[in-house]
Amino acid sequence: MAGSGLSDIFHSTAFEVTRNLGLFLVAVFWLGLAFWVYRDARRRLDDGWLVATASAVGLVPIVGPLVYLLFRPPETLADVQAREIEVRALRAHLRRPEPQCPVCRSGIEASYLVCPVCTTQLKQPCATCKAPLEPLWQACPYCATPVGATVESLTGDLDTALTAEAVAIPQKRRSKAAGGRAAAS
Repeated sequence: MAGSGLSDIFHSTAFEVTRNLGLFLVAVFWLGLAFWVYRDARRRLDDGWLVATASAVGLVPIVGPLVYLLFRPPETLADVQAREIEVRALRAHLRRPEPQCPVCRSGIEASYLVCPVCTTQLKQPCATCKAPLEPLWQACPYCATPVGATVESLTGDLDTALTAEAVAIPQKRRSKAAGGRAAAS
């Protein structure tokens, strides 16, 4: 009787549906692994023949994807390209010349006002904070003082200094206007 019970189970509709569903899932899993090998090989290999060979190896059930995992390149093509770009940028940075004195060509720092070897004036100091200023700067970026401004000591009376400045500004405007008219004549 026990034999007929097993025979009934194996020939039942539920068993056949379960078996067919199980085989379908195994086939989907097998094809999914083969597709994964194909996609991963395309991301890691730039040779079409190697991608095809890896995909064929991936079709071998269970062992194929494991063999592919053992021999696949460790980096994707995008990783290789990013690393090469980074290496090129680092090499370009290393090839960039160090600042040199325009007269004696000795190495200088960006903050030097004069060359320590030949004493060539490299930059002008700010009138207020004494920071080194680049030649094209119109104002000091550290203290916002306009380049070329003079610092006068306030030992005298503030009213006297302001009055002298108010008198000097219109005189400068008149002298510029007179100079411009004389040049036009």
